[in-house]
Amino acid sequence: MGIKLMRILFLISVVTIGYQMSFGWAISQRIQIIGALIGLGAAIVVLGIEHCLKKVPAKGIIAGGLGLLLGLLMANLITQSIVTFPFDRRIALFLRVGIALSLGYLGMIVAWRKRDEFKVFFPQLDMVKGEKKLKLLDTSAIIDGRIVDVAESGFLEGTLIIPRFVLAELQHIADSSDPLRRARGRRGLDILARMQKSSKVGVVIEELDYPNIPKVDDKLIEMGKELNAKIITNDYNLNKVAKLENVECLNINELANALKPVILPNEIIKVRIVKEGKEHTQGVGYLEDGTMVVVDDGKHFMGEEVGVEVTSVLQTSAGRMIFGKIVDAPSFQRGKRR
Repeated sequence: MGIKLMRILFLISVVTIGYQMSFGWAISQRIQIIGALIGLGAAIVVLGIEHCLKKVPAKGIIAGGLGLLLGLLMANLITQSIVTFPFDRRIALFLRVGIALSLGYLGMIVAWRKRDEFKVFFPQLDMVKGEKKLKLLDTSAIIDGRIVDVAESGFLEGTLIIPRFVLAELQHIADSSDPLRRARGRRGLDILARMQKSSKVGVVIEELDYPNIPKVDDKLIEMGKELNAKIITNDYNLNKVAKLENVECLNINELANALKPVILPNEIIKVRIVKEGKEHTQGVGYLEDGTMVVVDDGKHFMGEEVGVEVTSVLQTSAGRMIFGKIVDAPSFQRGKRR
């Protein structure tokens, strides 16, 4: 909203300036209107340039600006000596403008092409827009909370972006009348507070919004395109749709599954049976990383820690499941059948 207001004020100011400048020379009201239209055209050109620059990396803009400044300074030093030459005033003016344009252009182009070398002077530019190091967090990833531990461990590179519309959705969940949703929303807000306090996590609240797009997921995808950023989510559907839109996604669940230790068939593991399985004699336990273990004849060992020989491992989109059977081993005497 603030950016739109600034654009409107800029447009009104430039049109007013064009009108006022023509006012002193105006022979008729038509000339004043032409002056206002010229101001309007100039404002539209500037706003068009601003729109084009939105997709340009900040590192390139800074490099190009510095190159242009250096080129104009060199042009000024050269053209100062031209004044002393016995040139016609108009020729001297053309020479000054030509040299300024040429050196300014050359300085800007050279700096743009060498923009990657500017990170020596501005290391923080390595995390700016357009470098594929921005990460957009959606509501599910924030509520999940594991993203904080991943970021603090140093494995997550770049800046974490919290869109304002995601923050609004999180606040809406925290204000829900449903106790479970309210608890989830408040947990998400606590996670955000922890992220902002952490010195190892770079968090930025992004004000960019898309009022014409009603769904938060669609807004995230559009922002990912505009900022050239990746989306961090636990939402399976958002992950699929984003990939169809050529927006990269990082799924926390996929990362957790990738980090789980490899368990092979015939390996013996320790499992505490905590509940009955779907089949009549099955028991179910869980490893420390949350992996479900389905044990044949495990129902008879409810509440006990037993030795289980792995018979098969099933990998699904929701996670990994291990199937096994009870084994008689000296280290698992407490697991003997009653």
